[in-house]
Amino acid sequence: MDEWSASFHILSMGPIWAYIIKGTVFTLVISVTAIALSLVFSSVLALVRNYATAPQYKPLYLAAVWYIEIFRNTPLLLWIFIATVFCPVPDAFGHPLFGLTSVETKMLFKAAVALTLFETACIAEIIRGGLNAVPKGQFETAYTQGFGVVGTMYHIILPQAFRHVVPTLLSQIITTVKDSSFLANVATIELMSRVRKIMSTAGMYNGTGTINVSDVFVLYGTAAAIYFVIDFSLSLLVRHIQKKRGTI
Repeated sequence: MDEWSASFHILSMGPIWAYIIKGTVFTLVISVTAIALSLVFSSVLALVRNYATAPQYKPLYLAAVWYIEIFRNTPLLLWIFIATVFCPVPDAFGHPLFGLTSVETKMLFKAAVALTLFETACIAEIIRGGLNAVPKGQFETAYTQGFGVVGTMYHIILPQAFRHVVPTLLSQIITTVKDSSFLANVATIELMSRVRKIMSTAGMYNGTGTINVSDVFVLYGTAAAIYFVIDFSLSLLVRHIQKKRGTI
């Protein structure tokens, strides 16, 4: 058996694929959780930074500005390490869940926190760009129709803002999925960390007793293909939704 055949032999093993698929599922869980929470928190931050400019709201405005600027201008990997060391974990994540050990469930929680903290700052600036694109006359129109401040923001301003930033927001969502691979540096349970673990023991599975260069291409190439399928599927899904709504 040559080296390439030995490397592809690794992927022919059911337990290996089950291990990789499980890592892919947790990559999606972490990414979707971070994206969902980030969209909520970033919307609040963007609104505060854009409209809480009156003197009485100055502390809120400054807090939003500093949060966004600090997280946007520092590396994600830094916050992953900080969350890993300092982030407290609720009791619900302190015991085995989803077939994971208690240590792994704690890492799942901390990984989602780190990604959420970072992506919230990035997405907030994207949404703020969308808010700035909404005509000022929309506010007056909303007020004349009887909407209050909260109703105006929720029903009129934010929907238009999101419509303006769909391509940029999609790009950031795709980046979030890819950035989840940084979590492999703290021995978490997502896709890339699992591929690295398989890589470190490839000699046991390829039948040659050693780790070959072809193992690197096959295993990491498989990971790259999985990330591509996930992100490309997201792109197609968003484009389908936009076409259905007539926004492109």
